[in-house]
Amino acid sequence: MTLMDTLVSVIVPVYNRAHIVGRTLQSVLEQTYRPLQLVLVDNCSDDDSLRVIEQFRDDHQTPDFQVEVLQEERHTAGAARNRGFSAATGSWVLFFDSDDVMRPQLVQQYMEIAHSSHNPHIVATKASLVAPDGNSRVLPFHKGDELANHLLHAMLATQRYAVDREFFATAGGWNPELPGWNDWEMGVRLLLANPKVAYLEPEQPLVDIYQTGTASITGTEFHTRQGQWERVIDLLDSEIEASSLENKRRYHRLLDYRRVVLAAQYRREGHDELAQPLYRAAYGRLKESALLRIAIPVLYKWLVAGRRGASSMARLLIR
Repeated sequence: MTLMDTLVSVIVPVYNRAHIVGRTLQSVLEQTYRPLQLVLVDNCSDDDSLRVIEQFRDDHQTPDFQVEVLQEERHTAGAARNRGFSAATGSWVLFFDSDDVMRPQLVQQYMEIAHSSHNPHIVATKASLVAPDGNSRVLPFHKGDELANHLLHAMLATQRYAVDREFFATAGGWNPELPGWNDWEMGVRLLLANPKVAYLEPEQPLVDIYQTGTASITGTEFHTRQGQWERVIDLLDSEIEASSLENKRRYHRLLDYRRVVLAAQYRREGHDELAQPLYRAAYGRLKESALLRIAIPVLYKWLVAGRRGASSMARLLIR
């Protein structure tokens, strides 16, 4: 199959995005690559989202730009993405969020790498995070030791990769039971399946992830869903323990560091009663390392203060 014979499917769940989803849809329409299939899944919206995406389909459907509009009644992002995947017919798949933007060359560059001699299962790219005030920063992008970097930096967040459809299917699809951090968990399962991973390295990020502060499927605060985040971390601990990985202890430590990050978030939101038990339990295990016994309290204070870079330091410290 040649490059331009390869149908690529873009799957976008939509929840209460009538006022903003047009930006995302336009960025898919402006992709230089064809043929494309855009699968839009309305996930229990109670605004005008369904009408907006149906109108987009009616206005832009062409033989080389197929648009499918579906509905999913189970209100989780994982369920909506699985519904979209069930209708996707492309050899390669991109999952994307309904308030973010892909640059025009994104799919084209994905497919050029996908058809290269690397023969990858996954192609990952740089992304920028755009704050509500318009300021942006490039998110961490590290090659090598993909699992460690994903655990710390969410390298395979929803918007940041394309995946071979058959390979994705073998990983079992999205977990519809997880209302949050489902892409983090999905990325771990993909990486535990031992894929070949390739990277786009453009001068500028090819994906813009917007912090809109508007309604979303997963929500925006942490303390209101206390227990759900811990459940995901515990699940990943179990998945890693059941895997054939070497040096599992390192990855368990990285997950304990994510518990420290979550505890710091609880504290920043004014809920020290949630932060302290979580932090104490994680630190109790991490302090077995003399280096981490000193470093973790410093990194925790750094995180509570809202400063960046602590995850990059953890990547270097946790061995």
